[in-house]
Amino acid sequence: MARQRPMLARRPALRVVKATRRGARQGSSAEHLEYARTVLEAEANAILSMRARLSRGFVDAVELMLACPGHVVVTGIGKPGFIAQKLSATLASTGVPSIYLHPAEAGHGDLGRVSRGDVVLALSNSGATEEIVRLLPSLRRVGAKTVAITGDVRSALARGADVVVDIGRIDEACPMGLVPTASSAALHAVGDALAMTMVKARNFTSEEYAVLHPRGQLGRSVMRVFEVMRAGDANPRVRENARLSEAVVVMTNTPGRPGATNVVDASGRLVGIFTDGDLRRLVERGHTDFDLRVREVMGAHPRCVGPEELVLAAAAAMREAKVDQLPVVDADGKAVGLLDVQDLLAARLF
Repeated sequence: MARQRPMLARRPALRVVKATRRGARQGSSAEHLEYARTVLEAEANAILSMRARLSRGFVDAVELMLACPGHVVVTGIGKPGFIAQKLSATLASTGVPSIYLHPAEAGHGDLGRVSRGDVVLALSNSGATEEIVRLLPSLRRVGAKTVAITGDVRSALARGADVVVDIGRIDEACPMGLVPTASSAALHAVGDALAMTMVKARNFTSEEYAVLHPRGQLGRSVMRVFEVMRAGDANPRVRENARLSEAVVVMTNTPGRPGATNVVDASGRLVGIFTDGDLRRLVERGHTDFDLRVREVMGAHPRCVGPEELVLAAAAAMREAKVDQLPVVDADGKAVGLLDVQDLLAARLF
């Protein structure tokens, strides 16, 4: 007798679930907006409550980090884990050597990332996160100091840490009072407060920030002219008594073939600039005598910039003057470089 194929079960449950989900939608658009505003208000209030709560523990944490000879290691799991990763990235981006340590992986070999003298920032709202609490004895054996950032100063994490930064008990901005929302906002804000206090205490400068952000828009915004100008052999220069033919040769043979040359006096001070545009205009007017002295046809008293000026400011000056090159002069007025629009375009600064 042939075996019968079992009948496939129907799937009414899926339709029931969908119907239940559709039926669970309640409230008008206005009510949704009003509730969303209460969420924002709850998170804003949680952050503002940190202002009064910050105390000696915060100061001790900053001092530990300032004195740290190694890395500031940031650890956390779940939602605080994501905040810990962001805090570590912020510290690193502002010149504080920092890594993120996953507390569960630490127990399987990643503890080797931590060294004597490191400072470990452990983030846990409850202070009872098992993976972090179990890590504390190992961190002590390694010789690292631990800062607990938690909402419970009586928790196992707080008791086992060297320093405690207390964020207090925070009611979540959630209908069930369960989803980490307001507490996460407060934890995030306290992390930023630590990082920015470190920036201020270390007198971290925009120039140092630019070194760590060479390809980002923020880094480009604080670049200085000397970083992108044509200097040395790439800086075209001719003496003011040189013939026009010599100026054209310099513009042609200088590395990068700039579309201009600085014109200088005997001491190297800038007296003018001669550009491809100047040459074209001479030819259009029928002036093709290349024995002319360059001082007779140059643009005298050109707009120029200093090597320490911001590149973005120099780019704005080029747009305003509608020129493609700017001479770069030092404090003595000597032509030390040439800023070319092509270099700014390549660096995405124009």
